[in-house]
Amino acid sequence: MGRAFSILDAFADGTPSLRLTAIAERADLPLPTALRLVRELVAWGGLQRQSDGSYRLGSRLWTLGGQAPCQRRLVETGRPVLHGLSRETGLPVLLAALDGSRLVVLDGADAGAGTAVRPGTMLPLHATAAGKVLLAYLPDSRRRQLLTDLVRLTPHTLTAPGLLDRQLAAIRAGVPASAWEEWHLGENEVAVPVDPFAVHGPEAALAVTARSAAQARRVLPLLARAALTISAGLRPSGQATACATRAGEPR
Repeated sequence: MGRAFSILDAFADGTPSLRLTAIAERADLPLPTALRLVRELVAWGGLQRQSDGSYRLGSRLWTLGGQAPCQRRLVETGRPVLHGLSRETGLPVLLAALDGSRLVVLDGADAGAGTAVRPGTMLPLHATAAGKVLLAYLPDSRRRQLLTDLVRLTPHTLTAPGLLDRQLAAIRAGVPASAWEEWHLGENEVAVPVDPFAVHGPEAALAVTARSAAQARRVLPLLARAALTISAGLRPSGQATACATRAGEPR
């Protein structure tokens, strides 16, 4: 079972798809063992084989994860707000949460453009605006643990810990998070926390992806309003949310 988990952990940095050789290398497994485990996971639904021969995380994982009360409540509360924000801006919107050491997309909307990131997708923490939001509120020791060996995904990805630390400090001070072509070229993101005053930090992050930094900045007031709407829906009685966890622990 542990070796099967190591196969899934190969996708922990947010890489959307991997070939078998890369999975074996990341999981530190012999190629024949990796192939056997990958086939078992495909049959179970934990992995999905794509037309080019690579593999991505399967819908079974999202189906199971979505049954967790906290994630289900976030999705149910956030979905109408996400779709409203996407229609208003004409841009892709996503809601993401920290799951242990991973950033997982809980839900997305794309105003009919077909560009939304699918639920269950793992995203890199350091190279996305949503990831930076959630990193910013982690305890220092946990944040340092997650920011070792940063991978440069584009020429614009921040991999210098000092520079990233300054960005995260500004986010904690209330500055919206941004990622200018750090995950994918041509994608500029801004994000804000959902329920930032929960006992153990934000429940999730709400992000918009735009074609330019200027376009992303223009929608910030709408993004902030949408995050407040979701936050209010999560605590209808004005009490602290029941799903708050210790920052960085699996939900």
